Amino acid sequence: MLSIIIPVFNEEMTLPLILDKILSTTLLYAVQKEIIIVNDCSTDGTTKAIENYINRCNPDCITVVHHEQNMGKGAAVHSGIKIASGNYIIIQDADLEYDPHEYNLLLKPMLDGFADVVYGTRFTGGKPHRILFYWHTVGNKFITMLSNIATNLNLTDIETCYKLFKADILKSITLKEKRFGFEPEVTAKIARIKGIRIYETGISYYGRTYAEGKKIVWKDGGRAIYCILKYGLFRL
Repeated sequence: MLSIIIPVFNEEMTLPLILDKILSTTLLYAVQKEIIIVNDCSTDGTTKAIENYINRCNPDCITVVHHEQNMGKGAAVHSGIKIASGNYIIIQDADLEYDPHEYNLLLKPMLDGFADVVYGTRFTGGKPHRILFYWHTVGNKFITMLSNIATNLNLTDIETCYKLFKADILKSITLKEKRFGFEPEVTAKIARIKGIRIYETGISYYGRTYAEGKKIVWKDGGRAIYCILKYGLFRL
């Protein structure tokens, strides 16, 4: 079973659409889906949108967790990991930047017995990639380079949303970062595991502008650098 963790904060418009995409996706080798929505104390109509979707579609594979206060994407992911019951875990943002129909691209090397962790990279391969912010791309590549220096990996996109893990590996890691520091922290900590097999595969990226709801800001980049030093270089 694949556990799909969806951290949600103020995504009332896109959440039903991404759920439709997930439910319509057929996974390789008849793998079943478990969808875990973690509503991180949304202040718009997200809570109502979740209720309406479940009442309308009545999917028995969806579990909903509500945070009583906003704690950040990383904290929402932590909540999802705790209750995930699948053999594999993937992170899915609630917006439409990533396409669930591409889960199989990440699952294949894992299900075929080659990988323990698979990252979907936006910067290699021939998949569609929306052209947006130059300095965001520079920042992403700089953060990935720093992470690679600290971990001795050669990843191309540590800030990608699509990270697929064998569940037992992810659950064995103690994660601390509650916001966007999750990405460099989890990368640093899986890199320490002896014999870990990490793969990348190219994925599509349908990015958003800030007017369309994008949330990450320059401060998150500063936190990412701090986390690379803390968890990667100093191995805390």
